[in-house]
This record gives sequence, C-alpha cells and structure tokens, in this order.
Amino acid sequence: MSTEWRADLRLKLEDLVDKFVVDGAEHKDVIEAVRQEIEQLRTAYEYDLDPSER
Repeated sequence: MSTEWRADLRLKLEDLVDKFVVDGAEHKDVIEAVRQEIEQLRTAYEYDLDPSER
C-alpha cells in the first residue's frame, strides 16, 4: 500500500473540521474533540482488536 492514503486522510480530516467550523464551532475545539475521539478509538482497539469476531 502506498502512502497516498495519508494524504487522503488529511483532506478528509480538513473537510470534517471545516464542516464544524462553518456550523459555528471553534477550530481549536473541533481539533481537540477529534483528538479525544481518536484516543478513545485507540483504547477500544487495544482491548478488542476485532469486535466483529464476537
């Protein structure tokens, strides 16, 4: 797999942040919320690597 997915990920994150900023949220608050959600996903993944196997 090439590294092009990282560029695509960045664009999608920028679009996501922009959507909430346009809707009235503060840029820094959106970035912080995304960071917190990613941390929660990371923690959940550490406990259950593949939840579909249940």
